[in-house]
Amino acid sequence: MTAKTNTRIVLAARPEGAPKPGDFRIETVPVPALKEGELLLETVYLSLDPYMRGRMRELKSYAPSLALGDVIVGGTVSRVAQSRHASWREGELVSAYAGWQRYAVSDGQGLRKLDPQAAPPSTALGVLGMPGLTAYSGLREIGKPKAGETVVVAAASGAVGSAVGQIARIQGARAVGIVGGKEKAEFVKNELGFDVVLDHRAPDFAAQLARACPDGIDVYFENVGGKVWDAVFPLLNDFARVPVCGLIAHYNDHDEPQRGVDRLPVTMREILSRRLTVRGFIVFDFGLEEDFLKEATPWVAEGRLRYREDVVHGLENAPQAFIGLLEGKNFGKLIVQVAAP
Repeated sequence: MTAKTNTRIVLAARPEGAPKPGDFRIETVPVPALKEGELLLETVYLSLDPYMRGRMRELKSYAPSLALGDVIVGGTVSRVAQSRHASWREGELVSAYAGWQRYAVSDGQGLRKLDPQAAPPSTALGVLGMPGLTAYSGLREIGKPKAGETVVVAAASGAVGSAVGQIARIQGARAVGIVGGKEKAEFVKNELGFDVVLDHRAPDFAAQLARACPDGIDVYFENVGGKVWDAVFPLLNDFARVPVCGLIAHYNDHDEPQRGVDRLPVTMREILSRRLTVRGFIVFDFGLEEDFLKEATPWVAEGRLRYREDVVHGLENAPQAFIGLLEGKNFGKLIVQVAAP
């Protein structure tokens, strides 16, 4: 191991609304010497995900907020660059949570060894990683689609949404995807095999969705919120299930309460009268990683569960790529390649 310095990106300021480049700061710091039982990880691929925006807020949530000066959190595919740990050898690839930095010291907890022969290592950040597990868990535990039912998913070209629709079809359900833009729609329809794909930017989007779901919606996997939710909600069947995974349309909203019409009473009345199940969840709620990998790895190998990656090169480009992610500019799972594979 010859590296003496580590490049990292930290939170410089809490974003107000949409993040700006000035909210991030690139730092160069020494690489610490390892203690017995530790290993040094070199980031090969860094995952960029919408949940990171929430961690930049100073609000109570399911995970602690970042403090100013903290390294931005994030999943990684990392190479063991140096090891003083009996269970890990130099050169091994692992799935880790090393964050937005080139090197990280680990005690070995939370690492998963990757087999490049089983699947490309980058898939551990997408279709065979947290996003794929999120799709699998939300569908299995909350959505529970039955053969012949209609499953609708927003952000259907993204890492989670694309897996939701494909897994629903593997389980015999009908998949309706919602995306932003013609190119994404063509990919989700032609490459991923969704039954119907709609562009939420269309002026008659709500009418198109109603026509695409003549028998209503049995499962709506919520990734977006906003006008997509407004179009979906009237179409939910009695006893429909709504796994709430994300609300990306609102992640850049200001933290102050929004003025306007209070729609909660009407929404709650409909949840009651239609006996809807609306449940928020976090990927680690169910402990299904082992089941997921056992089922999904063969699906990927067989081409039944397909994916697309949007790769940005260079750690220094992570902030701008993340800003674009929240604006829907990525196409597929957004990954930063930090070092040579």
